[in-house]
Amino acid sequence: MGVLTAERIKLTSTRSPWWCTVIIVAIGLGLPLLFTLITNATYGKEGNEGAPGMSPSLAASGVAGLGVMVLTIMAALAVTNEYRFGIIRTTFQATPHRGRVIFTKAGLLGVYGAVLTAVLVALAYVLVKAIAKPELKPLLSMPDADSWRQLYGVPIYALLCVVLAIAVGVLVRQSAAAISLLVLWPLLIEGLIGSLPWVSEHVAPFLPFGNGQRFFSELGETNANYHWGPWGSLIYFTAFVAVVFAAALFMVNKRDA
Repeated sequence: MGVLTAERIKLTSTRSPWWCTVIIVAIGLGLPLLFTLITNATYGKEGNEGAPGMSPSLAASGVAGLGVMVLTIMAALAVTNEYRFGIIRTTFQATPHRGRVIFTKAGLLGVYGAVLTAVLVALAYVLVKAIAKPELKPLLSMPDADSWRQLYGVPIYALLCVVLAIAVGVLVRQSAAAISLLVLWPLLIEGLIGSLPWVSEHVAPFLPFGNGQRFFSELGETNANYHWGPWGSLIYFTAFVAVVFAAALFMVNKRDA
């Protein structure tokens, strides 16, 4: 409990978590509302009779994209800033069991990220459905479990991404390196791999972030290149996060603070 209290004080007494939370809220609610207003304005006009972007996943688009990315940056900074300013030495002196510190930090930030994203996704869905045109509201219905997965899958993905960010921060110890890796890997590296014909067919199904995002994607069931369903993708991404986190626990006990 002492470690948990210490990590809670660190989280609430610094500015970066508060600023990151404000950004996540603005993105999580602002982007879905903006997309809905654009769809309302263009729906039914010549050349745009349909509304292909209107679905339950629209409500989670802001959180699942940029929102989770900001959350991972916040989690990485929670570790790298302690290494940068030497606070981690004091922490390990107070709690010699270093694994307990990393577990507590990952658990606290992971739960915080999951709860925050869950609330934002639910609130965004209510707001989107409220402002959508009456003829578009049926597209936002969730008649089966796959539709619901587009919403509840985002907090699960956010929790895993936070744990991964903590592990990467422990491994690299530098803010710039950790943020670059966490941002460039899903956006640039996996995007480039997915654009190559042969590579996208044989390698893309094994990319970690692609599997994590596929779990809550509305196209998760129809992607033929994957060798498993959406739940298999979640298990794959969870295993990847567990391996990286285990490596971080091993290295934090082997290296000097």
